[in-house]
Amino acid sequence: MDGLGAEVSILGMTTRGDQILDRSLAKVGGKGLFTKELEVALAEGRARLAVHSLKDVPMQLPEGFVLAAVMSREDPRDALVSAEVSSLAELPAGAKVGTSSLRRESQIRAAFPHLEVVPLRGNLDTRLAKLDRGDMQAIILAAAGLKRLGMVERIRALIPQEEMLPAAGQGALGIEMRADDAEGIALVKTCLDCPRTHREVLAERAVSRALGGSCQIPLAAFCDSDPVSGLLQLRARLSLPDGSSPCRISLWGDDPEALGLEAAQALRKQGADAVMQALGAPAA
Repeated sequence: MDGLGAEVSILGMTTRGDQILDRSLAKVGGKGLFTKELEVALAEGRARLAVHSLKDVPMQLPEGFVLAAVMSREDPRDALVSAEVSSLAELPAGAKVGTSSLRRESQIRAAFPHLEVVPLRGNLDTRLAKLDRGDMQAIILAAAGLKRLGMVERIRALIPQEEMLPAAGQGALGIEMRADDAEGIALVKTCLDCPRTHREVLAERAVSRALGGSCQIPLAAFCDSDPVSGLLQLRARLSLPDGSSPCRISLWGDDPEALGLEAAQALRKQGADAVMQALGAPAA
C-alpha cells in the first residue's frame, strides 16, 4: 500500500445476499445479508479488512466493528440499460422496467406512472441476461458497478439525480475492520480513505440511520461538498413505493452527523413517520 510495505491477499467470499435471488432484500433480511459472512471472517481473524459497496452496508455496524475508511466515490448515479430507448420517458405505456430497489421503484412510479416496474435480482450477468432475452424493456443499475466491472458500454444513459436521487453511500466503497485493530485502521486511513467522500457518506448514512436504515423504506440520500467552502449539501427523498406521499429536503451544513439528523427531522415534519408506518418499517 503506497510504499508502506503492506502485503495484501484477497479472500473471496459469497454472501447470503448474493445467494438469495428470488426475493427482495426487504423480505429476507436487508443489507446485513451482504456483510455478515465478511464480519465473521474478520472476527475469526481470517481477514483483516472487508471491502463493501457502501450502499449495501447496514447503517449501524455490529459492536466491535468500525468503518475504517471510505474510498473516493465512483459515479453515484443510476444507469439506464436498454437496447430500445435512451431515457425512461421514451418507453411506451406498459413497458417493463426491472429493478431490485424500492428507492428506484418509488421514483420511477412517481415520474412515469404508465410504466410497469418488475422485480430484478441476481448478479450483474443474470440481470443483463434477463434484459437481453426480452423479459423487460429496460433495467436500472448503479453506474458505479457497471463501470468497475468494465461494462460501461452497457450504459445507455446516466439518469440525472434530479430524476432519480441515489441511495445513501452509492458509488462508494467502504472498508470495515475490527475496532481493536488500531494499527490496521491507521494504515488503511492513510492509504485508502478519501476525507471528502467520507464526510459526504457520513451525512447520507446519518439521515438513513435516523429513519431506521432499512431496505423496507424507499429512501434516497445524496450529499455533495461545495468545492470552495467545503460545506455539505444533503438532499433526501422518501415516499411510498408507488411514488405517493413524497417527502423531499435539501439542506446545507458543516457537521455530517448533525446534518443527517436535521434532514431526518425535516422529512418527519413532511410526513416521513406516516410513510414508514404504512410500510411496516420498524420505528427508529
